[in-house]
Amino acid sequence: SMVMLHLSRFSEDLILYSSAEFGFVHLADAYSTGSSLMPQKKNPDALELLRGKSGRTIGQTVGLLTTIKGTPSTYNKDLQEDKEPLFDAAETLRACSQIANGVLSTLTPNKDKMLQALDLPMLATDLSDHLVRKGVPFREAHHVAGAVVKLAEDRQCTLDQLSLQDLQSTHPLFDENAASSGAGGMWDYEAAVERRQTEGGTSRAAVGKQIALLKTWLQE
Repeated sequence: SMVMLHLSRFSEDLILYSSAEFGFVHLADAYSTGSSLMPQKKNPDALELLRGKSGRTIGQTVGLLTTIKGTPSTYNKDLQEDKEPLFDAAETLRACSQIANGVLSTLTPNKDKMLQALDLPMLATDLSDHLVRKGVPFREAHHVAGAVVKLAEDRQCTLDQLSLQDLQSTHPLFDENAASSGAGGMWDYEAAVERRQTEGGTSRAAVGKQIALLKTWLQE
């Protein structure tokens, strides 16, 4: 049920990201169908079915828990009812895993659309991190980042248009890097991704480590 729960959320993400409103990914025809009414529409059927199947396995779990909730500690005939939900959930997961693998391995990411969707306020947290690395408590740094965002809103400008003096008016520990839009600077999206080097982070090294760990886990 937990695996199917994650597959359901994974499916919902891709359903949204493949929609015309986002367009971040393009799903292969093998895992989509056309609309019976609108010929231009492409329905993410495989993902919608994955999302729906999670309700089935969660229901099997709830049903089994309901069966055993009133039984004493020893074996009772009630427990013969555990086989059907177990086998059904296992078979559902087996089939859904194959479909999820097919969807993911055949989709096409749209890098340009993703880049167009980037927005500087996404990096406001990096302002907080910048101050935290200088010893400022996160609670205070978070408040300062909010003040910077408000300053930009009041001036009707983007965050990268604020000068170093503007930033230092909210906190004296901001330095030139905090106002930089160049490579590796505060407002460099790729640098922001690479700054997160911790376990489970977004940097290439951290993601590579997670992939290697999962491959080892699968082999074991």
